[in-house]
Amino acid sequence: MPIIQSVDRALRILDLFDEYETELKITEISERMVLHKSTVHSLLKTLQKHHYIEQNPENGRYRLGMKLFERGNFVIQSLDLRAIAKEHLVELSRETGRTIHLVILDGKEGVYIDKVESSTASVLYSKIGRRVPIHSSGVGKALVAFKSEAELEQILENYEYTRQTENTITNKEDFLQEVKLIQEKGYAIDNQENEPGVFCVAIPVRDYTGQVVAAISSSSTATQLTDDELDKNIEILKATAVELSRKLGYGFQTTKI
Repeated sequence: MPIIQSVDRALRILDLFDEYETELKITEISERMVLHKSTVHSLLKTLQKHHYIEQNPENGRYRLGMKLFERGNFVIQSLDLRAIAKEHLVELSRETGRTIHLVILDGKEGVYIDKVESSTASVLYSKIGRRVPIHSSGVGKALVAFKSEAELEQILENYEYTRQTENTITNKEDFLQEVKLIQEKGYAIDNQENEPGVFCVAIPVRDYTGQVVAAISSSSTATQLTDDELDKNIEILKATAVELSRKLGYGFQTTKI
């Protein structure tokens, strides 16, 4: 199908604006588009009529209009995390041979919202809808490790570090040390801390605001995983988390979680 030139030009004008170039003169737009000023002026007036572009009354420069914010919010509100993630969870389970989870934070606990069971690594504790402590689970740690200091303090206020296994972190000081390690590495580990014999690796997933909105994890029996397999699983999980975050609007050029 042929490209409609005027539409193509209008969309290219919108793409000229970013966090570094929030306002542009018509001459700047004309130069970057390699178009005559009269043509650019007509395109800008059309975009302005529909509120996709607005003009700063103080300096005459053009900037993106509120209609883009409005339409962007419609897209964001229509995103279904579970639906978007499903095919990735299935592929992760197939590729790693592990049980895969998708978890969100609710108050001071994680909640399993999806699970793809592996035929070789059954995890009895996790069920869709079940809650999981943040201090003893990889997903729980990943969900809170990248919160602001104030947010984390609020979550940990009066928090009970209930011992799940002999490996469970049972105090705030040790938990905060664990948080620092997670921030440095970009992933969280549950080494038989929540369920005896189960080892989990978890990676955060971010939305368009940059906030962590979910975590994905790979679970296996602690005796199954070699160091090489662990490293491979971490890289696969990270790549998936990047892709999910991208689909939720987070840093389209971002390659690091």
